[in-house]
Amino acid sequence: MIKRVDHIAIAVNSADDALSVFDNLFGLKADHMEQIPDQGVKAAIVRVGDTNIEFIEPTDPEGGVAKFIEKRGEGIHHICIEVDNIEEELRSLAARGVELIDKQARKGLAGKIGFLHPRATKGVLIELVQKV
Repeated sequence: MIKRVDHIAIAVNSADDALSVFDNLFGLKADHMEQIPDQGVKAAIVRVGDTNIEFIEPTDPEGGVAKFIEKRGEGIHHICIEVDNIEEELRSLAARGVELIDKQARKGLAGKIGFLHPRATKGVLIELVQKV
């Protein structure tokens, strides 16, 4: 079951620069910053009310986020939706023929995660997360 929008991720060349902009404009500061080697990114989380903005900076020039920025420029990368049971959600979606990037959940910054392919969601990359 869907609970809420957990975060909106923005792909940026520099998380530090993005944080500076959002601090100067809105007084928002990072709650957490972490390197995620298996995803090839450095991620910074900024809390905004009941949700978060996640700035993702590529650390691997061959990684997906680096390629995203190279092709499309900086901007919204994905929307993350919190669910109760990610394995159940992924199974249910697969059974309905939804194209998945992750057929099984894996560890992510926000908890156990899995991505749906943008072809299944009108061009929007959707991440599901189950908080652990």
